[in-house]
Amino acid sequence: MSELSNRIVQKLWSYCNVLRDDGLSYQDYLEQLTTLLFLKMAEERAEMTGQEQPIPKGYRWQNLASPQMEGVKLEDHYRKTLARLGQCGGMLGLVFRKAQNKIQDPAKLRQLIVELIGKENWLSMSADVKGEAYEGLLEKNAQDTKSGAGQYFTPRALIEAIVDCTQPRPGELIIDPACGTGGFLLAAHEYLTRYYRLDKDQKKHLRYDALRGVELVEGVSRLCAMNLFLHGIGPDDDEREPPILTDDALRNEPSIHADVVLTNPPFGKKSSITVVNEEGETDRQSLTYSRPDFWTTTSNKQLNFVQHVKSLLKINGRAAVVVPDNVLFEGGAGETIRRRLLHECDVHTLLRLPTGIFYAQGVKANVLFFDRKPGAKAAWTKRLWVYDLRTNMHFTLKENRMARKDLDEFVELYRPGERQKRRATWSESRPEGRWRGYDLDELLARDKVSLDLTWLRDESLEDSSSLPDPHVLAQEIADDLRSALGQIEDIVGDLQQRVRARAASGA
Repeated sequence: MSELSNRIVQKLWSYCNVLRDDGLSYQDYLEQLTTLLFLKMAEERAEMTGQEQPIPKGYRWQNLASPQMEGVKLEDHYRKTLARLGQCGGMLGLVFRKAQNKIQDPAKLRQLIVELIGKENWLSMSADVKGEAYEGLLEKNAQDTKSGAGQYFTPRALIEAIVDCTQPRPGELIIDPACGTGGFLLAAHEYLTRYYRLDKDQKKHLRYDALRGVELVEGVSRLCAMNLFLHGIGPDDDEREPPILTDDALRNEPSIHADVVLTNPPFGKKSSITVVNEEGETDRQSLTYSRPDFWTTTSNKQLNFVQHVKSLLKINGRAAVVVPDNVLFEGGAGETIRRRLLHECDVHTLLRLPTGIFYAQGVKANVLFFDRKPGAKAAWTKRLWVYDLRTNMHFTLKENRMARKDLDEFVELYRPGERQKRRATWSESRPEGRWRGYDLDELLARDKVSLDLTWLRDESLEDSSSLPDPHVLAQEIADDLRSALGQIEDIVGDLQQRVRARAASGA
């Protein structure tokens, strides 16, 4: 992060600690910053270009920052501004829909407007600076484990490595159906601007049409839209479609299809809804999606996302999906989906991720890379290459964060653009190699077609001197226990639901 970006992050974040005393969460504070920054930048753009700004008269930055706006008058006008702009379409509606004033003290709201945001000239900063500053705030928010925002934040080093492997090209449509705060979309944008000399039409396509995301949570969708906007992505008026849609991506079959899908779906295993019965008692019931394009019906959200990504791809489209371990070995619907995926797609690469890299704890995850193929009798998958970055690797979010260089060997062995030239680093004479291939016959012969493939010797099981530091080991044990508890709770929930279903049918 640049010195200017870091200064802005520290300036804005320091005020967050003041507002926390009034009960504001990090997420609340970020949402207030988002709406106010949008108003300020719309004002700056109008002054710079002389064009009419999309904000309706009476609800602009100059009205909010007026010296006469203080106390209850400011609080009332800000509330009316959010309500009015939330009724608009396009980017305005996306940023302001359902936005609320969470700052109860008008004096502190005034200071945020005049001192922290008003004194910066945001348009004079490059997109890199603005974007870096905002991403810095999003990461700080993700670090707050109580807020649960970590589930929307994928490590930047991992995102960059995935994009380097999938190599998006000018003119392609890139979609993230669970986009969170937009990390994958931003990395794809950065890749295209770094490695290609884009002409005018390609730049226009990249800004307005190349990147699309879907996010279920309204507040996170707002943060994502602003994150993209600060990086120069998306329209600054209501005439074009915003790049982000707030919706349940799994609800319907895709209406458009992508050249590239990059995504890290929510870590929660089961889809469920809360039902209130006639006695007022609440109950959790599994939510399944009956879609004709799905291979099977399941309440497992991650398995549904794998099916959705396959449907979302164009023929020969490329995908990289972060999935938890259970997607690789779970029976029933999981086995059905793996068999069909191996048959109808070229499932060519699996990256086993280390623990300790996500803000959401207890996660054991992988990245599955596959290409959609046209219909054929023979299976498209011929060989699955696996890179094990988990065994004997110990990362933490503070002392030993995973960096992009930790993924250099994987990206090199992946051989982007020339996968036919891959060579294994593992052999019987080199048992420590982390990269090896499995033929389709080997995969189909495994119990439940499990893709949970391991071969490296765990040094900590044989040599106590190889154990990581105690606090790292304790964290890994805690993560394993959380993961196991989550799976047990899923099983208990399923069993309870079956008992209730039997009781209801008997009645």
